[in-house]
Amino acid sequence: MHTHHLVGSNLVAPMLPTPFQVTRVRRETADTVSLEFTAVDGTSLPFAPGQFMMLYVFGIGEVPLSISGNPRHSETLVHTVRAVATVSRAVTQLRRGDVVGVRGPYGTHWPIEAAEGLDIMLVAGGIGLAPLRPVLYHMLTNRQRYQRIILLYGARSPNDLIYRQELARWRSRLDIEVGVTVDSASTTWRGDVGVVASLIPPVRINPERTVAMVCGPEMMMRFTVRELQKRGLTAGQIMVSMERNMLCGIGLCGHCQLGSYFICRDGPVFTLDRVEPLLRLREV
Repeated sequence: MHTHHLVGSNLVAPMLPTPFQVTRVRRETADTVSLEFTAVDGTSLPFAPGQFMMLYVFGIGEVPLSISGNPRHSETLVHTVRAVATVSRAVTQLRRGDVVGVRGPYGTHWPIEAAEGLDIMLVAGGIGLAPLRPVLYHMLTNRQRYQRIILLYGARSPNDLIYRQELARWRSRLDIEVGVTVDSASTTWRGDVGVVASLIPPVRINPERTVAMVCGPEMMMRFTVRELQKRGLTAGQIMVSMERNMLCGIGLCGHCQLGSYFICRDGPVFTLDRVEPLLRLREV
C-alpha cells in the first residue's frame, strides 16, 4: 500500500474504511446524482482537488470516485456519480441516512499552487466537470491568486448537463469566463451546439502563461488536447485526469494499468507529456 499518497486520518490503517452517512442526495440527470456524506464519528478527510476516494457499499463492493466538493469544507464529502456498473449504480440509489465505508483520499491532484499567477483554462466533458469543480471552488475562493479563469463545458444534450444552477451562477460572475455547449439539442436550447473542443478557437489565449486542466471521455480529451496544442500550449502545460479508467468500478487491482502507470497509484491527474504517447493523442 502506497501510504505516501494518503492525506488525512487514514494513514494508520489505509485499508480500513471509515463509516460515512449520506446527508443529502441531489439528482443531476437521469442517471447521475450528487451525494453529500459526513463521517459517523465526525472525522474530516482533507483532500486536494483531483483526488479520489474508495467508496464501499456494504454487501455490493467498492468503487473509486473523484471528490467533487469544496476543499475548504472537508468535513463534508461530495461525490457526483453516474450509474455505469453494479457498484456505481448502487451508489446512485443510496438514500439519506444510508451508511457507506470510505477510504482515502488517494491519488495525484491538479496543480493549483503551481498555477498561481497564470491564466487557467478548465475543459470538461460530461461528468468530467465533477473532478474539476473543486479546482473552481479553490480558485474562486482565492481569486486574487489567479489571472483569467476560463471554464469550457460540454455534454451530450441539455439534459446531461450537471450542476446547472451553479453553471448559471458562474456565468453571471464577471471574474470568470464560462462557455457551455451540447452535442445535440432540441429547438428550446439557446446555447452553443458542438463538441466542447469547438469552444476553444474563439477564446483569446496567451499560450505563454496558460495552464489547461482537462477531464472527460477519452475522445473528448483527444480533441481538446489537439485544439490546445494548435493554440500553442505545450504538453507540459496541459493536465489531464485519466480517472474514467477507474470510474467504471475497476479498483486498485491492476485493471487501470496504462503502459507502465497504474492510474489509481500514479494518477489520476497527469501532465500530458507523461501520458501522451500512451494515448496517441496526435493521431486523432
